[in-house]
Amino acid sequence: MTADRPTAGSGSGGGEPAGDAELDAARMPFLEHLRELRDRVRNAVIAFFVAFVLCWYFADDIYAWLRAPLDDTWRSMADKLGPTPTMQFSSVTEPFWVYMSIGMWAGIFVASPLIFYQLWRFIAPGLYKREQQVGVWFSIASALFFCAGAAFCYYVVLDSMLHYFLGFADSSLKPLLSMREYLDFTRSMMLAFGAVFELPVLIFFLSAIGLVTHRGLWKFNRWFVVIAFVAAAILTPTPDAVTQAMMAIPMIVLYNLAIGVAWLNDRRRRRRDT
Repeated sequence: MTADRPTAGSGSGGGEPAGDAELDAARMPFLEHLRELRDRVRNAVIAFFVAFVLCWYFADDIYAWLRAPLDDTWRSMADKLGPTPTMQFSSVTEPFWVYMSIGMWAGIFVASPLIFYQLWRFIAPGLYKREQQVGVWFSIASALFFCAGAAFCYYVVLDSMLHYFLGFADSSLKPLLSMREYLDFTRSMMLAFGAVFELPVLIFFLSAIGLVTHRGLWKFNRWFVVIAFVAAAILTPTPDAVTQAMMAIPMIVLYNLAIGVAWLNDRRRRRRDT
């Protein structure tokens, strides 16, 4: 006897009898399923639009916050660089689009809890209770680790990178900083570090569904060290070893942390099977 995988909002499954009644109660007709999808998408769009407008209104303050590492670095190199920098723009529309971009990215970040909540309300009826619990913890951990990576980049890494880049300046070479280029630089680096810090969450998920084990991850550890430094060399725009190590070392630490999480998963799975 085979069991069909339940879909969001409808379907039935025989693989976990204890949850069948719960799934049957959540079953809805196809048209009702589409209405539910429409309502969830509408709510997510409204949440993003409100967050976008608010963040766009405060875009100047957000940009000043993003500029803080640059200003601090510049002041520490004032004897070489001169007074605090004045941002330049190369086209009349550049400030407008920079603030629009800030509003969009900050709006996505601010609205993301509500957006994911709407997504979760749509897919949760198609999941068993245990899968719902795993999904909640997976979502929370993903958000926390991403924010930790972005914060690590902002408070630790940016200063070192800016010191390196601005160190090229001398009496005959002065930096001319663009609003858009600086925004793109800080945004890209914070997104990259946020993605790197998702590594334990990804490995936890792969371990939870049985695709990897702690033994296999441990055997791969020495190769991962090499991969971490290669990835850091690609993702960081500076060739200096210090900045690359600032990305590679957290990756290695997080990988070994994930091995410990995989070990706990394997241990729990063995206890459940015996």
